Amino acid sequence: MLKAIKVRLYPTTEQQTALSKSFGCARWYWNHALNACIQHYEQTGKSLNKSIYKGLLPQLKVEYPWLKQDCYSSVLQCVAINVDKAYKNFFDGRAKFPKFKSKFDKQSIQYPQSVTVVGDNLKIPKIGEVKAVFHRLVEGIIKTVTISKTPTDKYFASILVKVESTLYKLGKDKILGIDLGLKDFAIVHDGEEVTKYCNPKHLKHHSRNLARKQKKFARKVKGSNSRHKHKKIVAKVHERVSNSRQDFLHKLSRKLVNDSQIIVVENLNVKGMVRNRKLSKSISDVGWGMFVNFLSYKLKHKDGQLVEIGRFFPSSKTCSCCGHVVDMLPLDIREWDCPICNTHHSRDGNAALNIRTEGLRILLSVDGGNPVLAESRRRKTNKLQSGKALVNETGSPHPICTQMGVG
Repeated sequence: MLKAIKVRLYPTTEQQTALSKSFGCARWYWNHALNACIQHYEQTGKSLNKSIYKGLLPQLKVEYPWLKQDCYSSVLQCVAINVDKAYKNFFDGRAKFPKFKSKFDKQSIQYPQSVTVVGDNLKIPKIGEVKAVFHRLVEGIIKTVTISKTPTDKYFASILVKVESTLYKLGKDKILGIDLGLKDFAIVHDGEEVTKYCNPKHLKHHSRNLARKQKKFARKVKGSNSRHKHKKIVAKVHERVSNSRQDFLHKLSRKLVNDSQIIVVENLNVKGMVRNRKLSKSISDVGWGMFVNFLSYKLKHKDGQLVEIGRFFPSSKTCSCCGHVVDMLPLDIREWDCPICNTHHSRDGNAALNIRTEGLRILLSVDGGNPVLAESRRRKTNKLQSGKALVNETGSPHPICTQMGVG
């Protein structure tokens, strides 16, 4: 099993200069290889093989001696591999077309070998022993080490190690259904009660500070030292927002994974949802995709399972008691009564329970737990009657950051 450990580095002034040279060599070779691929495609209509621009390295090192002097050879080999991987991801539809790298963006280099841990230091070829802060032991075989520099001039090392699979003690044998939202970040149903977790709205809390810093930055003359200084100040605010978001998502995902064995979520089309001009900033800030990724890998570590149901499943419009589906249920309606069984529903709690029920049906389906086959079969066979919801005009209290017990 592969496991990554990210540590903070504190290089000296001389080591920072050496790292900057390595960043520059890797960035230059990336742009050179990408430009060669683009020109070859324009002339022949075919993509350039990796072995061709990888084989140009010995000749480039003769023409540009600093490529050999300032950068470890395996780093440039990894650049060629990453260029080829970027093209494959583009042609397979997993990513956009690769871009040229700039020295003003985030910098990174990758070492596939010869990096070792020496006490509290990380020994890097042509850099030396760099002081590092290890928050956990680096156990296993080191496969690759990626060193990066953030826009706020902080250095990190992501150490990928190969470790033996360990059997974790299983936590509570619960099955959770999670409905993700904006007003409340997550509405969790375990089959008996509903728990709501509020949306921290990280970007909104820093919006005034960010606007003030961006206004000062915009007034600076381009190319001046003052503009470069304020650019770093703005980057620090963005970094603070990102760190607070990841901290919240990590803590919540860890709590849910520890309390359950199976978690059911919706397969949301976040890329399409951010096209909503009124909600795009809120959807981007909430971090649904990152949260689902955290749940996925943490469940795998404890031999749990994440089940994703189809994005077109009517979780909010389906009565969790009788299965009746209403025609329309606008977003402003937070409570409604089923016209068939007269059951009173909270929109979010009802959706979370329906998500959990659908996840159980997928797991127990005759299709071997295959969500794709099960969803296709559901659409063909499980056709429910449509109707109209009876709106409860009293409204919903909708508490924030509190736990609600629903029978």
